[in-house]
Amino acid sequence: MRTALYIVAGIVLAAFLAVAFVVPSMQGSEEREAAAALVAGTEPAKKQVAAAAERAGSLSGSGNGVKLGSKNDPGFGELKWIVEMNGVIRGWNDRSAIEIDVRPRLESGKVSWSCRGYPIASMPPSCGG
Repeated sequence: MRTALYIVAGIVLAAFLAVAFVVPSMQGSEEREAAAALVAGTEPAKKQVAAAAERAGSLSGSGNGVKLGSKNDPGFGELKWIVEMNGVIRGWNDRSAIEIDVRPRLESGKVSWSCRGYPIASMPPSCGG
């Protein structure tokens, strides 16, 4: 009888550890992949904003007319972006509860970019993770 209880306790402990550690790490991996896809999806807009800003010598209006359509990914759900008039690109994914903010900076006629996102643990290194 005592041996059977130890076996049952061992199975329960193994199940608890799987739920407590393995499942969250799998979910974190999916969030990191979704964040990477969200950041990668900004590239076409970054090129357009940079070209407009470098041509005009100013970020003002560099996002005018730049559109990024949403992308429906079977693994991550819908990825969405918006480009503001000053060239700032914001992106988000409701399913993973992640968002990014990609900001241009014009120095010496060239545009450079900075990226920040939330949650930080889900972000790739290029976006503050």
